[in-house]
Amino acid sequence: MKSIDKGYINGAFVTLHGTQVFDLVSPTDHQLLGQVTLGDETDVERAVAAAKEAFKTFRHSSVAERIQLLHNLREAVSKRLPELTEVMIQEYGGTRQFCTMSTQYSLSYFDSLIETLQNFEFERKAGHTMVQLTAVGVVGIITPWNASNGFICSKLATAIAAGCTVVAKPSEMSALQTQLLTEIFHEAGLPKGLFNVVNGLGNVVGNAITTHPDIAKISFTGSTVTGKHIARTAVDTIKRVTLELGGKSPNIILDDADFEKAIPQAVFGAYMNNGQACIAPTRLLVPASRLEEVNQLAKAAAAQVVVGNPSDENTNVGPMVSEKQYERVQSYINIGIHEGATLLAGGTGKPAGLENGNFVKATIFTNVRNDMRIAQEEIFGPVLSIIPYENEADAIAIANDTTYGLAAYVTSADEQRAIRVAAQIDAGRVCVNGFKHDPLAPFGGFKQSGIGREFGTFGLEEYLEPKSILI
Repeated sequence: MKSIDKGYINGAFVTLHGTQVFDLVSPTDHQLLGQVTLGDETDVERAVAAAKEAFKTFRHSSVAERIQLLHNLREAVSKRLPELTEVMIQEYGGTRQFCTMSTQYSLSYFDSLIETLQNFEFERKAGHTMVQLTAVGVVGIITPWNASNGFICSKLATAIAAGCTVVAKPSEMSALQTQLLTEIFHEAGLPKGLFNVVNGLGNVVGNAITTHPDIAKISFTGSTVTGKHIARTAVDTIKRVTLELGGKSPNIILDDADFEKAIPQAVFGAYMNNGQACIAPTRLLVPASRLEEVNQLAKAAAAQVVVGNPSDENTNVGPMVSEKQYERVQSYINIGIHEGATLLAGGTGKPAGLENGNFVKATIFTNVRNDMRIAQEEIFGPVLSIIPYENEADAIAIANDTTYGLAAYVTSADEQRAIRVAAQIDAGRVCVNGFKHDPLAPFGGFKQSGIGREFGTFGLEEYLEPKSILI
């Protein structure tokens, strides 16, 4: 069992003022993995003071210096990828398939910001005026538990590229992952105070960061409910906010698609990251005239989904991150049954032989109406809703009939048709004919899926303020 009893402030691992201890419990077998001491408001004060002092110097750093720091971080992280993968599997319960991919993505964020910096103009001209894009200041980074290290790497890389300093509050449930990553960053030789970490609860450390007058911006990834609270509290000090929030992503299979390929892909895609993914395509929209065919293909695909030990190479779905999350998913499965949707696969309870962990059966509902709660609310587990549509226009209307707008998916034999449909969907990112990722493309949501964008040039500009100098 590992004990994490320090925060990382001003370039050193320091004893915290906070004394509350949080248990880190394995989602796979409920064994105690470790304990983490949680920080408090005093610790946030110390971290912000360090970041504020470091910003005085770092804001004047050159592009070449920032690129070198990003290279150093990338090199340090790349040397420890196997360890980062293993601790993510152990603490979070992500599958080996997903965690390996996630840690690789962490590297891509450094690469993409290096590329972005090499072509970015921090000084521009508007009319007859010189416009300088200047670092916004100290950034508060608040990250969730479902891909903790990737979020920290992407947000920190962007902050460094902009010339900002950082105070981070990762999820307390990711403390083992955060500790390893922080040790790696420390070994990379970051300037003192550039990156600071305080583990703690959202209503304590998160709130202290959000309300602190010396923090200029919040970059948050997490639930829409928490994002709304952050936006409300940040307004008192007029903080800039980037919020990447929840989703209920539609996956439209058009009538000319190869259903024998598209439907199994849709089922496995809905279960990405154990279903604990804001971009997971959990609403599968299919032609009503082919619903029975879709049901047969989906049920067969679900039978091939391996739910089990996340460390196994063949596992597709691991456990939910916590017992609380397991109970949440179970409640939604019951809601779907009571709402009158047809249970096609899975259901309530744990798969046989996996009673000791937070495992959920790979579940599919069909004959789902889009006004049902299971079609409108983010479940964050391996639960797929199959929703029939009458025609292309109906599919687009159903896709957009949601408070969310983070991601969407369209499959068609005619790529131009798919692009035409994609252009009509209210979502920040739409994938055509498969699941794709581009760390240079803007990522963020429409509607209640967020404010602002991350990644590449669009993400970098969120950390900068334009200053007009009229000569």
